[in-house]
Amino acid sequence: MDFGFNFGFRFDPKRDAAASAWRLLPNRWDFVAFPLIIGLIAMAAIGFEQTMAPISTLKAQAISLSPIYLPEYALRTTLRMLAAMLAAFVFTLAYGTLAAKSRRAEKVLVPMLDILQSVPVLGYISFTVTFFIALFPTRVAGAECAAIFAIFTSQAWNMTFSFYQSLRTVPRDLDEVSRGFHLTGWQRFWKLEVPFSMPGLIWNMMMSMSGGWFFVVASEAITVGNNTITLPGVGAYLAQAITERNLPAIGWVILTMTLVIFAYDQLLFRPLVAWADKFRMENTASASAPQSWLLDLVRRTRLIHQLLVPAGWLFARMARLPLRWRKLPLVGPAVRPHREPSRLGDLAWGALVLAGTAYLLWRVIGYVSTGVTWDEVGHVLAMGCITLVRVLVLIAIASIVWVPLGVLIGLRPALAEKLQPLAQFLAAFPANLLFPVFVIVIVRFGLNPDIWLSPLIVLGTQWYILFNVIAGASAYPNDFKEAATNFRIRGWQWWRQAMLPGIFPYYVTGAITASGGAWNASIVSEAVQWGDTHVVAHGLGAYIAQMTVDGDYRKIILGIAVMSLFVTLFNRLLWRPMYAYAENKLRLD
Repeated sequence: MDFGFNFGFRFDPKRDAAASAWRLLPNRWDFVAFPLIIGLIAMAAIGFEQTMAPISTLKAQAISLSPIYLPEYALRTTLRMLAAMLAAFVFTLAYGTLAAKSRRAEKVLVPMLDILQSVPVLGYISFTVTFFIALFPTRVAGAECAAIFAIFTSQAWNMTFSFYQSLRTVPRDLDEVSRGFHLTGWQRFWKLEVPFSMPGLIWNMMMSMSGGWFFVVASEAITVGNNTITLPGVGAYLAQAITERNLPAIGWVILTMTLVIFAYDQLLFRPLVAWADKFRMENTASASAPQSWLLDLVRRTRLIHQLLVPAGWLFARMARLPLRWRKLPLVGPAVRPHREPSRLGDLAWGALVLAGTAYLLWRVIGYVSTGVTWDEVGHVLAMGCITLVRVLVLIAIASIVWVPLGVLIGLRPALAEKLQPLAQFLAAFPANLLFPVFVIVIVRFGLNPDIWLSPLIVLGTQWYILFNVIAGASAYPNDFKEAATNFRIRGWQWWRQAMLPGIFPYYVTGAITASGGAWNASIVSEAVQWGDTHVVAHGLGAYIAQMTVDGDYRKIILGIAVMSLFVTLFNRLLWRPMYAYAENKLRLD
């Protein structure tokens, strides 16, 4: 009996079995892709074997500046950065979702995020390394986990800010459609919110991966008490080269970084950018979509493609599960007028948060006051004001330079494809490599360090603005671009009424992370050295760096607390109002 479900095809068991067997036979593209997959598996296996080795092997293997060891060091560093990136992605989905969807949690989580991005990476290492070493006391895994966590702290915050911003600016019409189809919170998360955030999130993942190079030197030299554990890697190699003032070794580091960045751009981020292009919010196709040879290669394979089908089916089924979670006091586009928040609950929650904050302040003040005078507090606040002025001026200059260039690149996928590796390399270029140039020039010509060390602060963080603006311009709907062309909107009117409103939420995200990163970078940029020559500028970063060298933990905590206070107030008074304005006035509905 035929019910018409075969659509004109006859069911022939032998023929279908032969066709299935044929689909499982590899084609020529499979033979090209297999070496790449085997190479990735081999990398993971080598990394796992080295991680589980006895910790005594680190003491027996001193860092050598011979370039023949750089491929192994590059492999170890890349695996740490990829592991940190995976952890940062999971953290982003969980933390960003809770902050965006719970009004009460947002009041705690977003200020915490402001503080976390301003805490120096060295601060995280000093408090977490003992914990990770205790987990694996006889294995390298403990030190590896500490290094991965340090890199994670340099990657997670801007990704979380990007995802949070995307969830807060989901177009209302799409949200209403998803509710009209009675999608559960779980289904709406995977079918609407994650796809909508993906283009911006991927560009921030690129920035995070590149920004991790800035702190890889600190993460690969772990100090426990009087012992220093040095992990083999590019960062440890660079630190050794700077200590020995070995310029040829620094040249090898630059070459190695270039090759590694080009490799993960081609094998990871370019395929992700091309894949995420399908999530652009528009009704008309873009003139030129981003391309990836690796993504095209995987799509042309036969056996590998068939092996990936079950995984894709499994993820699709998981996204369709009708799971429901407890209803939270929502914020952002999901708010509906008839749902009034509980005022009593808000008061109780606010009181609890204030009590917890007051307790923490009391404990910190009690600890710090035993070794710090009020004059010292005033001095640290003055140093914080100097660094604040430095950060404000540099962020303003970076915005003027990179916003127009970011729009130019983002609106031209072909140009973005060509400049993407260069942007990643410049973002990944550690300021440590420029220390010799700055120190030699400042000492040779007697320049003022307060002025000429300032560019080092924004060197690694200005790219947050560029990458977020590129993401915003790339996600700008093609419909809006065509409408602006049809209405002959040009020049400053085009910037003011079309493009700047479209990219503004992305710019705010980039500016927040850039300013927070600049405060963090001030610790290594306001006090630099080349061999035995030291150049120091006035500022909070130089103060924290000096107290870290002296081992004065009370003054270190004071400096970090003042830095966190400046960053939090700055974000509350400037960036958060901009966020609210972008969410309420500049949404692409």
